[in-house]
Amino acid sequence: MNQYLQGFQSFLGARKLPSPTKLKQPKSQKRWLFLSKYLCISLAVILVLVWSHTAVAQESAPIRPELKRVLDTIWLVITGSLVFFMNAGFCLLETGFCRKQNAINILAKNLVVFSIATLAFWLFGAGFMFGGGSSWIGTEGFFFNGDNIFQTSEDGSGSLATSEAKFFFQLMFAGTAATIVSGAVAERMKFLSFLVFSFLLVGFLYPITGHWAWSNSGWLTDITFNKNELQFWDFAGSTVVHAVGGTAGLMGTVVLGARTDKYIVPQNLSSLKLREKTKFNKKIESLSGHNITLATLGCLILWLGWFGFNPGSTLEATSPAIPHIFLTTNLAAATGGIGSIIFCFVRYRKPNLSFIINGILGGLVSITAACAYVSFPDAALIGVIGGGICVPLITRLLDWWEIDDPVGAIPVHLGCGLWGTLAVGLFSIGPDKNFDWAYKSEYGPAQGFFRGGNPNQLIIQLLGAATIFTFILISSRAIFYLLNLIPGGIRVSELEEKDGLDKYTFEDNIQDIYQDQIDALNQKLESLNQKINKLNR
Repeated sequence: MNQYLQGFQSFLGARKLPSPTKLKQPKSQKRWLFLSKYLCISLAVILVLVWSHTAVAQESAPIRPELKRVLDTIWLVITGSLVFFMNAGFCLLETGFCRKQNAINILAKNLVVFSIATLAFWLFGAGFMFGGGSSWIGTEGFFFNGDNIFQTSEDGSGSLATSEAKFFFQLMFAGTAATIVSGAVAERMKFLSFLVFSFLLVGFLYPITGHWAWSNSGWLTDITFNKNELQFWDFAGSTVVHAVGGTAGLMGTVVLGARTDKYIVPQNLSSLKLREKTKFNKKIESLSGHNITLATLGCLILWLGWFGFNPGSTLEATSPAIPHIFLTTNLAAATGGIGSIIFCFVRYRKPNLSFIINGILGGLVSITAACAYVSFPDAALIGVIGGGICVPLITRLLDWWEIDDPVGAIPVHLGCGLWGTLAVGLFSIGPDKNFDWAYKSEYGPAQGFFRGGNPNQLIIQLLGAATIFTFILISSRAIFYLLNLIPGGIRVSELEEKDGLDKYTFEDNIQDIYQDQIDALNQKLESLNQKINKLNR
């Protein structure tokens, strides 16, 4: 190596180049680069092998069950890890949308809630959700220990992944439902009260409704309507995950009430525009978040995580539906963001980044139920309605009724979740429209109402969504009522809310140089005012 450097130096007539030894990296850094490089290469090779083998298998003999089991297991682990990474997105999004005096509280809730969700789903949730038994609730598989409680097709055409991989993947979804509530009740709910509610939500409420829709024995999976055998379809959880979390968050905001300084009595009510006031003649304060950069980065991470959320719900690596789901998911996200930009220009004559962020997320939630069963144009339409209409409309309705949602969790997850579920009954392409890969073995929703079908599937979708919404609303209200009976209730004091939950709930002391400068200036101004008052006397 030195000979080549010296020859290059003499050829150019340049000054002596630095010795290669001076360019060496520390051993720890070299080791990390080595490991990260080969980890990425290994994952890339695995994905290439999976997809190439799938492509060949579709044109030749079926894949052997032993190999399919390995591929399906790897697929669920990888996509489940992407869904887990969405927790980082929620952390950044909610922290950025909230005020800085509550940043530690938001981060801690999003971090600890997954630990709570893991314990609750392992103890009770998986059994209630996927264990056999009645059509209303599972009765086996508690304290999950690798038991085969998950649905497996008898002909071997479905997912052959191990039970542990299926549990891991479903656990990621359960944790997501609890994380949604965190944003809706931000800045005013006690930390321990939130953790207790999260445990009950993931351990009992979420798995019960999930059993109805996703278990092989759930009552929503076998409904006779107008002499037709129909089923409630929610491919990746628009209602089962997102609307459940959004509904629980809605009830939490109603029980807690708005933040103290969110809706105030105006000095001059007549000077306010309609969008600036509530039904009860109060002024709406924006209470903007402290770091839109964090919120934007969180949105991008969630967008990435959705490529595990929706395609991973095929539960099998060899499903030919995966590329289609990737594209419908991405289209809906893109049109959701564009729809929110159009709304902002129409309403405010300039864009609003907070609306754009929630518009993208609204598009993603909207397509989650129908991503495998709709065409690309319909996916784009579903996304633009979710992000450009549902999110701003429901945001305005919440402010009108003084329901305070700091991060927009209710419009995005509840509103768009319900819309996405109904979209299955409106836009589903149907089993007779060249979607054989999505409708194998007569598996899939009936043709949508707007695609030439009758309204039967739409009615079933409405029935399932309304039933789940009602159950979560009532049961969440009961839990919040019981938690509120504990001395001190579930809401922090007015002083704690004003000064920030970080100051009273956590021992962490994070230095904020800007706040220190502001405090120093305030002290100087106060001292100067005292001197002026003395001189005036």
